Amino acid sequence: MLQRSDGGHQLPAVSGNVPPSAVNMDLTMCGLLVDRAAAIAERYAAEQSWPAVKDAWFDERLGERSTKDSSQGIFRVLSSRFKNAPPALPNPSSLPAIFEACNRPVERAQILYLYLIADDPLVRHVIQRVIEAQLTTSNPTLDFSNETLLGYLDELTYVDGSSFDYAESTTIRWCEGLRSVLREIGVIDSQQSTTGEVPRLREVPLLVAVGYSYAVADDEQHWHESPRGLQYFFQPADEWEEAFDRVAATDHWEYRTHHSGLALHPIDSPYGFSESLEEQ
Repeated sequence: MLQRSDGGHQLPAVSGNVPPSAVNMDLTMCGLLVDRAAAIAERYAAEQSWPAVKDAWFDERLGERSTKDSSQGIFRVLSSRFKNAPPALPNPSSLPAIFEACNRPVERAQILYLYLIADDPLVRHVIQRVIEAQLTTSNPTLDFSNETLLGYLDELTYVDGSSFDYAESTTIRWCEGLRSVLREIGVIDSQQSTTGEVPRLREVPLLVAVGYSYAVADDEQHWHESPRGLQYFFQPADEWEEAFDRVAATDHWEYRTHHSGLALHPIDSPYGFSESLEEQ
């Protein structure tokens, strides 16, 4: 059995640690846009050049938008999530093979959600506040109402001591954008709903979530005490071990014995499964 220390669930705080310039309202422009994001990743895998991908976006109308300005905006936001992706996430050039292994659109959306979380500190802040609220209540329902989300936004402060400050109409549209993302990843079930439930992670998104949790951690022996990828999907702590067992049952991860107990490790690399997919 994996052993956990007390207080291991804490995620790195966003509030007080980001400059005002890092925060934007891009979520009011577009959510995950799974098909278009997948088209960008596929072209990047082929070209290995962001300027070439941008040219194709406009020349071949990959953006499927009627105006140049809106198409430019969409490309800027979607490509930013890939360009700024940390090494702890799969390289964007690996995504076409990973997406091909997914059986449902929700699985691809769940993978793209982690790129959004990594790229957008405002989304990360609010999601982390929802997770904190989840830990302090026995109610399994997740609250994404405007009242709750606006409260979390108002709590955000910047590294220079200033506070989050956008017009209420803009922040309400931002809340609608966040709920749209959560519908795509299987947390919220309808356009009218403002509450959500813990989503099911099938094999491919689970491998990515666990790979991210391992790669982003400072300690490879104790990363399972606060698996960031699973937390961002609101997975309860009492279900982490089941998720680890599912991952260990694949050909890409295994349990190893350390002086402190068992630890889950990738056999080759955190995303070894994606490398094998690309070779097929």
